[in-house]
Amino acid sequence: MARPRLPDLSSLVRPGARFAVKVAPRASENTLETGEVLRIRVTAAPTDGKATEAARRLLAQALGVAPTRLCLIRGETSRDKLFQLDD
Repeated sequence: MARPRLPDLSSLVRPGARFAVKVAPRASENTLETGEVLRIRVTAAPTDGKATEAARRLLAQALGVAPTRLCLIRGETSRDKLFQLDD
């Protein structure tokens, strides 16, 4: 499976930075679109947090950080999520 092309968000990497994202599960491919709110489409189903974890990994890849540095602040069961970058 080919890796998705992602925008370079490394300029946004600052300790404590927050990222509002809108996640669309069960998409045909994994993508990330920039804007006021980051739109993340993932192929994972929204079961047992799989879509949230897939979104975390995709966002971390675009930021160039480890997925474990992104904490979910809000939106565990919602499509609208807020991640924070740990120090």
